[in-house]
Amino acid sequence: MTTPLPDGLPSPALVVDLDVLDRNIARMAEASRAHGFALRPHAKSHKCPQIAERQLRSGARGLSVATIGEAEALARSGVDDLFVAYPVWLDADKARRLRRLADDVALRVGVESVEGARRLGDALRGSARTVEVLVEVDSGVHRTGVLPDAAGEIGKAADDAGLRVVGVFTFPGHGYAHDPTARERAARDEERALSEAAGSLRHLGLGAHVVSGGSTPTAGQWQPGPVNELRPGVYVFNDALQLAIGTCDVSDLALAAAGTVVSVPAPDRFVLDLGSKVLGADTSPWVTGHGYLPAFPQATITGLWEHHAIVHLPEGVRGPHLGALIAVVPNHVCTPVNLADELVVVREGEVVDRWAVTARGANT
Repeated sequence: MTTPLPDGLPSPALVVDLDVLDRNIARMAEASRAHGFALRPHAKSHKCPQIAERQLRSGARGLSVATIGEAEALARSGVDDLFVAYPVWLDADKARRLRRLADDVALRVGVESVEGARRLGDALRGSARTVEVLVEVDSGVHRTGVLPDAAGEIGKAADDAGLRVVGVFTFPGHGYAHDPTARERAARDEERALSEAAGSLRHLGLGAHVVSGGSTPTAGQWQPGPVNELRPGVYVFNDALQLAIGTCDVSDLALAAAGTVVSVPAPDRFVLDLGSKVLGADTSPWVTGHGYLPAFPQATITGLWEHHAIVHLPEGVRGPHLGALIAVVPNHVCTPVNLADELVVVREGEVVDRWAVTARGANT
């Protein structure tokens, strides 16, 4: 974030540069159109109806979410096409909530097991709208998802349970790496895995017209082929990790935490009223410390407590004075957003709006 922070802004606060945000949204939308991909951004990065509206207005097909709670919050704000991109395992409460949601919006749900498919079918049988199912595939990150050749078995179980199978999806998370060739390899792994998985569905006569992948690091590595839908999320804001691995520039950083210098205990050290309850506790092998300071790019946040960020300066660099307002770009933006009540929206250093993080804490 390069825009000045507003004078007198109470801290800590999460600040969004509106011009950069809109530029990031427009750039991804245009690139997706130009390469023939449907765009279904992941809303877990922002959890905010105003940003969702901007994405949809720019041409997004719908939105992806990680939880039923996020879907409920966005549905209440008017979003009517949602994909729960997660291997949903339903208990009685989640089954009731998902059924209500299915009656109100166009709904897709992820599945990766026979048992999960059967539970979904039992919960959603007779809903007002047909619920679509995508089988989750492991394309190399080894988190969730079945091996590509097992997608047909899961799809058949979903079909037998009365669900409409429409395709496959994956998360190429092993593209989060400093080496650009790793991002390209992850994109190619994604293409191979999804192609094989889609073929496994088609072999059984099941639908596979949605082949969904993509992440912010791998989005720029796309090629014409089997993938036809992308689900990047972090790109709306970007963060210190994206900067470190080279998927964005400093000018693309749309969100920062504003913190006040509350202590200057030594010439090479100062303390901000930011901590893990604002920045989150994410670290990365490719980011030094706990965030990036645009005004002090060589500084390092070496210590993070709940309400303190300890910043060390290189030798010879003069630090800020007590009471100065300093921007810190989080390592991973999704966690700070989930911790915040609102986003302070600025343009050229002036506050122009405040947006509630409506889906904050919607983790079930």
